Amino acid sequence: MLARNTLRQTIRKAQPMAGRTLTTAVLPKLDYDFGALEPFVAGQINEIHYTKHHQTYVNSFNAASEQLASAEKDGDLKKIVELQNLINFHGGGHINHSLWWKNLAPKGQGGGELPSPDSPLGKAIKEQWGDANKLIETTNAALAGVQGSGWAWIVKNKLTGDIEVITKQNQDPVAGNHIPLVGIDAWEHAYYLQYKNVKADYFKAIWNVINWQEAEKRFLGEAKFVNGQ
Repeated sequence: MLARNTLRQTIRKAQPMAGRTLTTAVLPKLDYDFGALEPFVAGQINEIHYTKHHQTYVNSFNAASEQLASAEKDGDLKKIVELQNLINFHGGGHINHSLWWKNLAPKGQGGGELPSPDSPLGKAIKEQWGDANKLIETTNAALAGVQGSGWAWIVKNKLTGDIEVITKQNQDPVAGNHIPLVGIDAWEHAYYLQYKNVKADYFKAIWNVINWQEAEKRFLGEAKFVNGQ
């Protein structure tokens, strides 16, 4: 069983390697046990998702980072370029999943509790979307349109303050002018064991354990993200 703990910074600094500080990813602690999100997300799914998939992103990112440091030391430009895709994919997978675990919570502990209409996030949603259900409906439509593997994100536009819905392919992280508020993993490993090919049922069910309190913190800039975002 996993001990409760606040998500700590999941990037740490290792010893410098050849004049370069090596960035090392660390699997975050979870705030709940694997089975705590049932019946909406099966405990076995969370266990595999966390110990296999997320751990693989961590391990692969760290391995690619070490290879990159070696390639930079040797001045191997071709190898440096080749490693970028691996670092981007697995680094993005680590960032996305670290956010994913924090934007989930068990029922009775915040999971599925919509933002208060009087909160800053609740007011912003009402002003732009009418209500949270319309925002959820739009996000589910975006999820249904994801071809292959990817994510749908509810984000805050840094420039306008608007709440928007965007999609990302594979493990591309939210970046640039967007702040991630809520992310829904549309990869098959997030749902197939329980929902099989009826992913629409998963998209509906997952909102029962979405942690809107965490989304509020991200909206207000009070949450610490991976890499200090």
